[in-house]
Amino acid sequence: MGTLFMIVLGQYGGLRSFGKALALVLASVVPAKAQDLAILAFGDSLTHGYGLIEQHGFVPQMRDWLAGQGVTLRLVNGGVSGDTTAGGAARIDWSLTPDIDGVMLALGANDMLRGIDPASSRDNLARIIEAAQARDLPVLLIGFQASNNFGPDYKAAFDGMYPDLAARYDTLYAPSFFAGLQTDDPSTVAALMQPDGLHPNADGVALIVGDLGPRVLELIAATSAD
Repeated sequence: MGTLFMIVLGQYGGLRSFGKALALVLASVVPAKAQDLAILAFGDSLTHGYGLIEQHGFVPQMRDWLAGQGVTLRLVNGGVSGDTTAGGAARIDWSLTPDIDGVMLALGANDMLRGIDPASSRDNLARIIEAAQARDLPVLLIGFQASNNFGPDYKAAFDGMYPDLAARYDTLYAPSFFAGLQTDDPSTVAALMQPDGLHPNADGVALIVGDLGPRVLELIAATSAD
């Protein structure tokens, strides 16, 4: 994770100002009953908050960001450090407790690090999405991009599975978990990472949360609509 994905797709950088405006619009239409909702943040160490004190992790920072938009709800930390899409597929059924109203899905980084066949990763992600949709739960699928370590064919297959799955299952979609770290200065990127070079530090998480926040508001709105 982290440095292998960093400097992610410069074309997404232009979405930042749009995202801020979108956040304001979405926050204004999210029903007051949002505080009664529970969203499952389902992922790996990036979701769990590896290497950070609790309040600096992804889920607490996202919860605080949402509160800053006037939205209060229960955001369940379903991140497991080291988890792959296969691990997620194995635990999704018992993770979807009756109180869960929507799913934020961010898995696949560890599959890439291990060189797992993207076809297998795709099948596992599909299994997770299908489990959520079988319960009529809206899903926000968050993508990752592969490094070039495994060659262009692997990268094309890995990168392409996220938009393909989002289209196939008509999920909400955020193209890249790391888009918020986009920068032209690699030293700035390094300053946003923990010493392992794989996980964002508290400042890096804040940028990621700010970038993904508007998509999470969309998920909340879809959940509330259901």
